[in-house]
Formats: sequence, structure tokens, C-alpha cells
Amino acid sequence: MSAPTALITGGTSGIGKATAELLHSRGYQVVVTGQNPDSIAAAEKSLPEGIVVLRADARSLADTDRVVEQIRERFGALDVLFLNAGIVRGGPIEAFDEATFDDMVDVNFKGQFFTLQKALPLLNDGGSIIFTIGIGVTRGIAGGSVTAATRGALLALVPSLAVELAPRRIRVNAVSPGPIETPIWAKHGLPPEALEETLEATAARVPLGRLGTGEEVAEVVTFLASDAAGYVTGENITVGGGAGLSV
Repeated sequence: MSAPTALITGGTSGIGKATAELLHSRGYQVVVTGQNPDSIAAAEKSLPEGIVVLRADARSLADTDRVVEQIRERFGALDVLFLNAGIVRGGPIEAFDEATFDDMVDVNFKGQFFTLQKALPLLNDGGSIIFTIGIGVTRGIAGGSVTAATRGALLALVPSLAVELAPRRIRVNAVSPGPIETPIWAKHGLPPEALEETLEATAARVPLGRLGTGEEVAEVVTFLASDAAGYVTGENITVGGGAGLSV
């Protein structure tokens, strides 16, 4: 029997990369996608040998077609689809113009939806689909309305897809990271000192008193991918150290 195969979108850094490394260590064949040339180059150097790194822009359906075809040719089928790619843009609602709004919809919702649609014929019966959502969708973060809305659209898919794909024994779940220490924080454009202050203040508001790690989220994703979660479908698991539970 060949090893199970997993596709991770947005898998060249952060949570996606940590999940790729963990799944690989557990015997999976892993394919990751990313669109940033620097992240792709770094991933190719640092990921374990055997993990396939493919360039694909979540906005491009042609890129998605190419990824799916490469998986078909190389592995024949998929067992796990981790739809993790996404972008974050913070700010008050009046700060968003149409181009930024459309870009977030294209990456966070449209891109993941069509990746699922196009990869589904490759997914073996009994497989697992996992979406990355985010704690802001259900617990609220000031300035996070558009990110939450575009990620929340994915969460709205989960229960219906879980029912729709149940005859094939395909499980559909979501993971919602809270404050996790990943490279995404640096993309907010803050000076180093301000970024450090932001991270410290964020950690202080978490009941467990710290930021989480990509590896901790990866453990939950790997559980949802495994037979140990064989009776879990239609669920959203928060990995946030208790963030948002108290005021």
C-alpha cells in the first residue's frame, strides 16, 4: 500500500509549513503550494527532502489546474486536502477599496473553493478536507472584518460539504488558529519595536499567557487528517489558548 498523499495550499511558511513537516514525519507524501518566490525558495531549502513544492497563486484557476494535474501524474490520488492559503488585511471598514476587497475574496474564498472543486475528483473515498479559518471569524477582532468575512465564507461551507461528501466517507472540518507566532505578523508593516510590543500585548490577553506555535496548530490538523478523527466531521476546532473567552 502506498503512503497517503496530502496537498497543503499556503504551505511554504507558518502553519502550512509546520503541517507539511509533521505530516511528512508521519509517513505522508506531501505537496505544498505558495506564490511568494522568497518563501518558495526558503521552503525548498528547509523542508525535508521528498516534500514537493509548487508555485501556485490562489487567485489563478489555471495555476490550480496545473497543480492538480501534477499531483495526478505524480501520485494518482489525494487523501488529505488542507486549504490553508490566505491573506490578512487589517483596518477599519472604511479603509478598504474595491481592489483590496476583491483580492481578499479571490485568495481567501474563491481560490480555496475552486482548489477544492478541482482537487475533489482526486480525493480518495475516506479522505479528509481541512480549512484554515481563524479565531476572528467567531470571536471578533477590531479591524478584522473583511478578513473574517472572507474566511467565514469558508466556514459556512463546512457543514453542508460534510453532509454532501459523507456518502464518500470524506470528512470536512476546519481549524481556527488564534494568536500564533508565524511570519504573518511581520507583514503588518510595523517597525521591529512596535511589532515586539504588539506581540507582547497580544500574548498578555491570551488566558494561557503566550502566543501559540505553528506546530501546535499542525498537531490538530494532523489529527483531523488521521483515522483517529474518523468520526469527526462538520466541526471547527479553535486553537487559541483561550483567546476571546473573557473580556
